[in-house]
Amino acid sequence: MSDTGMIGRVKGGVTGALAATLLLAGCATAEMTGGGATGSDVAGSAAARRFEAVRTSPPELRAFLYRMPKGADLHSHLTGAVYAESYMRMAADAGLCFDVKANSLVAPTAQAPCEPEAGRPGAAAVTADSVLYPVALDALSTRDALPVSGYSLHDQFFATFGRFRAAASSTPTSTGDLLAEVVDRAGRQGERHVELMVSFGTGPAAAIGKAFPWTPQAAADLTGTADTLIAAGLPALVAPARQEIDAAEARMRSVLGCGTPAARPGCAVSVRYLQQVARTQGPGPVFATTLFNALLEAQEPRIVGLNFVAPEDNPVALNDYDLHMRMVAEAVRRNPGTNIALHAGELTLGLVPPERLRDHIRKAVEIAGARRIGHGVDVMYEDDPQGLLRTMAGRKVAVEINLTSNDKILGVSGRNHPLPVYRAAGVPVVLSTDDEGVSRIDLTNELQRAVEEFGLGYGDLVGLARASLEHSFLPGDSLWSAPGCTPPMHEDACRAVTERSEKARVQWGLEEALARFDREMAGVR
Repeated sequence: MSDTGMIGRVKGGVTGALAATLLLAGCATAEMTGGGATGSDVAGSAAARRFEAVRTSPPELRAFLYRMPKGADLHSHLTGAVYAESYMRMAADAGLCFDVKANSLVAPTAQAPCEPEAGRPGAAAVTADSVLYPVALDALSTRDALPVSGYSLHDQFFATFGRFRAAASSTPTSTGDLLAEVVDRAGRQGERHVELMVSFGTGPAAAIGKAFPWTPQAAADLTGTADTLIAAGLPALVAPARQEIDAAEARMRSVLGCGTPAARPGCAVSVRYLQQVARTQGPGPVFATTLFNALLEAQEPRIVGLNFVAPEDNPVALNDYDLHMRMVAEAVRRNPGTNIALHAGELTLGLVPPERLRDHIRKAVEIAGARRIGHGVDVMYEDDPQGLLRTMAGRKVAVEINLTSNDKILGVSGRNHPLPVYRAAGVPVVLSTDDEGVSRIDLTNELQRAVEEFGLGYGDLVGLARASLEHSFLPGDSLWSAPGCTPPMHEDACRAVTERSEKARVQWGLEEALARFDREMAGVR
């Protein structure tokens, strides 16, 4: 694995001290949920006792959960994970304007410079304005419960991406700056790994697809269409995309001070990327981008999968859904190692007609071959939901649960959320953030919601942390797959798997952190 693939790696091997700790605590139970230890082994631990002491005090619970070691955030859009304050700072540095009428950051032009009198003050001036600055922050996030746009929270949420886009791409180093913020926030919360949704090189790929004349025959013969799109130049875009990643990661490491005495917490986080496909485009751009992303993953180890993004309820996304699933299947047929994580079931009754709730998750699993489902909120509206749950449990298809996002976008929370349904059915679940900057949250907040809304205990949270690494797209065997690497712990057996598997090394790092955390909690009064 290259240094650019992980900012800070878990050094190989199993320490004798940790092996002894796990042997005594039984920290790797043989009971599995979707292939990972459940966390039931921590009952009665010092950390579990401290959790019970603070779970009814939200401020103390927040502090406990912030310090608690976490696994991975597997569902996070890079640009949506950055806070509005950062975008305003980047906009000011780049000399951008804030269009008051459009509630958007825009680049000045000769015809439309930054002029307060024209409703386009400079971003620096907006930041210094006690009236306009809160308006800008509200426009670039869901900070205000009554969005300044007058839209629903669903529409406000998705509108923010276009409003801060100019800042997110304002300089050649912007992507690296975004990465530094998001990865360092993850490190400060004790996250071991993140998989960020990004769009390296997808613009030129979409342009190739846009130039292709889409016809009914093109849709009927996806294999032939793929041949044509690839021949039009998709493979040539791989090298420039890899250079983009190199530049972004170099900037991120520089900002974080990685490799220096002043290295920030983000340097210890393993980072990988999921390439995005914007599902609201026409069929040509969508298919070309899908094919390109699979090609890039095959040649670039830092890319570990692809995902379809943008509102699932958009008319184009709805009408082309079946075609999109077939496109993914064709890309996987050509590149069998492609990992698929798809937004599916980010819908609810009232947002779309009930007929649109019947089959998106099932088709993502059965046609596109998704290994992870993002959101999955409408699962019980699907045809034969119990059969679908059995299929997902049997195939170990994980669901990325985004509690705050589901609340803000769909109005689904608490008893109306299917998280308990998935868990009861044995479907692997992980907690993730979706767009922590837009939603004004972090992963700790999502753990706290899970505790307060669903009564999860410390063992449940440990199990979810382990599951997030188990269902990550990190390469290599799982720590839990090694014979003997369950109680009683055999150090040599665990060392063998950690030496050959990157996934196992990151998993072992979580176990080390959990053991340290338990010792720390033993001294807390």
